[in-house]
Amino acid sequence: DRWVTSTSKDDLGKFVAEDGGIKTSEDAKFYAVSTSFEKFSNKGKDLVISFRIAHKQNIDCGGGYVKVFPSSLEPANMEGESPYNIMFGPDICGPGTRKVHVIFAYKGENYLTKKAITCKTDEDSHLYTLIVKPDNTFEVQIDGETDSTGSLKDDFDMLKPKEINNPESSKPEDWVDETMIDDPEDVKPDDWVTVTHITDPEAEKPEDWDDEMD
Repeated sequence: DRWVTSTSKDDLGKFVAEDGGIKTSEDAKFYAVSTSFEKFSNKGKDLVISFRIAHKQNIDCGGGYVKVFPSSLEPANMEGESPYNIMFGPDICGPGTRKVHVIFAYKGENYLTKKAITCKTDEDSHLYTLIVKPDNTFEVQIDGETDSTGSLKDDFDMLKPKEINNPESSKPEDWVDETMIDDPEDVKPDDWVTVTHITDPEAEKPEDWDDEMD
């Protein structure tokens, strides 16, 4: 009874209960079911999102990810465009897409990790876990083993670069590309010496000097 199926669309697939979990009942359908929980803050604590999923048939295209929505979501109205805070889990679409999504919402935009995290594609049950730490690092585990680690700063494009190229910027007309330019007003000092070797008037040959070897 705690799970609410979205009624935002008439053609959504239906979940059925099986072995203590829920299972999709139709192929080639979108599914949307959610449950609410009390508000919480992970300030100073690890945030852990963990769930188990099994693809009981060799699927060619399908997503098995979960989304954590803000408390303002009305479960019955949930749809694909509903804003969320975190999206996490496996996504398979042909041979080209077999990855684990790790997406965070920040200032109205969704940011996918730049890391390539490969999901499992067999028909066995697998446990997917996302751990977000207070120092803004994260860890993805599959079946209890660390698969990938990173940071929200380095592995997401949330923060804009401090310097960006200005597409309207151009060099001034008198711009010079040469790194060294002769000074036309430069003159040699009065004591300038052009020879490359200067004889030392106080130099003497050592006692064991051999003129023939020199």
